[in-house]
Amino acid sequence: MSITATATPGKTLIAPSDHTLILIDFQSQMAFATKSIDTTLLRNNAALISHAAKIFDVSTILTTVAEASFSGPMFSEITEVFPGQKLFDRTSMNTWEDAPVIEEVNRIAKQRIVLAGLWTGVCIVGPAASAIDQGFEVYFISDACGDVSDEAHERACQRMIQLGAIPLTSVQYLLELQRDWGRTDTYDAVTGAAKKLAGAYGLGITYAKTMFGASEGGH
Repeated sequence: MSITATATPGKTLIAPSDHTLILIDFQSQMAFATKSIDTTLLRNNAALISHAAKIFDVSTILTTVAEASFSGPMFSEITEVFPGQKLFDRTSMNTWEDAPVIEEVNRIAKQRIVLAGLWTGVCIVGPAASAIDQGFEVYFISDACGDVSDEAHERACQRMIQLGAIPLTSVQYLLELQRDWGRTDTYDAVTGAAKKLAGAYGLGITYAKTMFGASEGGH
């Protein structure tokens, strides 16, 4: 039986219009005890995925837990990208058990959910397991999540993968949304975000453009 290739993307690749990004509990109190990732890198990656979502107009939900009484404000790296956007503050550790958040999920009405936040083993596993159980496709951005230890983070990631969730990284999320350097309307914003927030990859873009005037796809 022969197989014919076509120049089309795989069905599991995400696109800007097919998912809701939910950013969960990126707050000071949660970050203080996060040991599986450096806090500076965590904040950077949270900023990168926020910029990616903004560039591509991804439906995004911002949610906190006990903001005023316990956990503190959401990272400014996120809220500055979404000025004036409503923050859904919860009492439940599992975002998926919060009625106002679920009302927003249903209002947006996307089958795919992409998750990132703190801590991986509680605040990300909870909604991932719950959404999968209700028939949603779930992705999580593993390097924009963190937990109280490497062990806690890794076991949480394994658990979600076993349930059917798909792991991504922050740079992967940005580039999967772009996916073609011929998409010139988002090219400058994507490379700009990468230069600022994508570590060595961003330095490489800066170097190539400065030294050689290089560009992907001949842009």
